[in-house]
Amino acid sequence: MRLPPPLIAVTPGTSAAGGLAALRARLCALVELDGVGVLLREPALGEAAQFELLRELRARAPRAWLCAHARPALALAAAADAVQLSFRSLLPRELAGWIRARVALGLSAHAHDAAERWDGADYLIVGPVRDTPSKRGLVEPLGDAGLAREVARAAGRPVWAIGGLGAGDVAAVRASGARGLALRGALFDAPDPVAAARAVLAELSA
Repeated sequence: MRLPPPLIAVTPGTSAAGGLAALRARLCALVELDGVGVLLREPALGEAAQFELLRELRARAPRAWLCAHARPALALAAAADAVQLSFRSLLPRELAGWIRARVALGLSAHAHDAAERWDGADYLIVGPVRDTPSKRGLVEPLGDAGLAREVARAAGRPVWAIGGLGAGDVAAVRASGARGLALRGALFDAPDPVAAARAVLAELSA
């Protein structure tokens, strides 16, 4: 089982088949950076397209950490390192018996979750820490103090922070006890995602 690296690049979630080439180009560049993993979260792409993309990334960067979103069978078939589960997925404890030996079980978590939902997860992605359009009106931002509380509530389970974060938030995320950051907009909305990722990695290694 491999846990995520300090920086997880979470894909935008808006790509369809017509935008696959642009997404592929960005991911192929990001996946070659040491310390960056990829969480492929593209519900509009069919499983076949996601499978091919994960396999291409694996061939390009054999040691890279790769994760499929919400599809355990896809993670296994594509030789991914993890599957990221959500509130719509089976619970980690329901999958642990047959999948954990082959992939890590991640869970997307929020402050209102019952901690029992986290049983069986190998790591958590917790947020949103800051205001972010995708969660606005649905989930209140945790803030730095709230993130620290969730890290404590995870009781030793590794946590990656997500939601409205960038290079300037690394110090606060570290102070919370979280192990790293999962970034979407800060990377994929940037003119140069690789440069943005390198800026975050520089702060993480400082």
